[in-house]
Amino acid sequence: MNKKIEGKYLYRGTCSVILTIIAVAVFFGEWIDFVVVNNQTGHLTGLGNLGMAVGIYGLLYIFIGRGLKAFKIGVNRISNVLASQVLTLLCVNCIDLFVSLAILGEFRFFWKLVPIFLLVFAIQSVVICILVIPMIGRYRKLFPPLKLIEIYGEKAENLLYKFIGRPDKYIIAKSITFSDIASIAEEIDNFDAVLINDLPANQKNRILKLCFEKDKRVYFTPKLSDILVKGAEELNLFDTPLYLRRNNGIPIWKLAVKRFFDIVLSVFTLVVLSPVLLIVALAIKHEDGGPVFYKQERCTIGGKKFMILKFRSMIVDAEKDGRPHPVTEDDDRITKVGKVIRACRIDELPQLINILKGDMSIVGPRPERVEHVERYKAMIPEFAFREKMKGGLTGYAQVYGKYNTTALDKLKLDLMYITNYSLLLDVQIIFETVKILFQKESTEGFSEAQEMDIHDFNAEHDDH
Repeated sequence: MNKKIEGKYLYRGTCSVILTIIAVAVFFGEWIDFVVVNNQTGHLTGLGNLGMAVGIYGLLYIFIGRGLKAFKIGVNRISNVLASQVLTLLCVNCIDLFVSLAILGEFRFFWKLVPIFLLVFAIQSVVICILVIPMIGRYRKLFPPLKLIEIYGEKAENLLYKFIGRPDKYIIAKSITFSDIASIAEEIDNFDAVLINDLPANQKNRILKLCFEKDKRVYFTPKLSDILVKGAEELNLFDTPLYLRRNNGIPIWKLAVKRFFDIVLSVFTLVVLSPVLLIVALAIKHEDGGPVFYKQERCTIGGKKFMILKFRSMIVDAEKDGRPHPVTEDDDRITKVGKVIRACRIDELPQLINILKGDMSIVGPRPERVEHVERYKAMIPEFAFREKMKGGLTGYAQVYGKYNTTALDKLKLDLMYITNYSLLLDVQIIFETVKILFQKESTEGFSEAQEMDIHDFNAEHDDH
């Protein structure tokens, strides 16, 4: 590892320590005041008990923060880091509220502790967010963007433009086509990293080996087979490396746990948000007198068809010709109420009923329109891989993709979720969904306007 990379990790680690100390210090200040006033026996003010309270809080902050990527100083955008920090602090304080009650052994203090933890959360959020901004600014001054060389093939993807969109992290200093490996070996010595943009498998493999030899960072998009291999198990049965991809699907007990949490979360959300749902329903009905809900046939696990529920956000008979019409940003078919509920993603909430019925899950590949599924399967037989799990209200592609992300890339993202499924991953995606709720990009699914370049997909099958 070169000194530049080591410096980045050291800086991030130092920032993480500082943020942790601040978060714990604010908690400790309020906690000790409460204990001194309310703990009549005095045993909780001992160093051991105070240390336990502080230690638990610090570990929660570090563990949850790492899971929510709250310490990605200089890696993620400023808005993402700030949102991650606030969400981390909210989760930590909610959890530690009950931990503190258990340590006190007095649950009657619940309503006394709630305002204290709200105050702690508010102070922490303000102080830490104020600190994070200059931390990221300092990072960008200390560690300028990586200078990359792009090596592209005949069917280069839009990967280059994605990197250009992060000038704080990457500068594409040069772009070349693949030539003999010797000349490429000389070229990459002048750059911090290499970007492989849609090369045939044999050429990509040669560059990957070359970058490994020279300790050079290399960026490339995975093929579908790469994603499948990533989840394989390593076996040491013979005197040769061996991978096993079991392909047994998700165990029944995991599906049962997932279903249990689907029911609990959907019921809880429906109860908590019932006033909002009622107000939205009345507003839709009042505006034009049309139906409150909009139903549309979608596909879920195993290709099963079901009617998905949404709050109607467009005029009645917006697709009266029976054909799908992509929604544009200033679409005149969207009602006044529709503009509000679409912006806040409230129009999707009735799908909690679909989840209770068992047609959908909280997290999973986004269920697509039947005609879209048929079309994509005709062009991409592997598109059926998405149907190995129930469609979800949110999902991996919805969190990490955008509305204009290509269908192939969204398929890859969903496949990464399916092949690496765990309850912890579901929790992570739910939290990531909360973070992106107010981002401008819609992540509804694939639009009709997103045409697929079949030739680009055929390159997937050149992987040897």
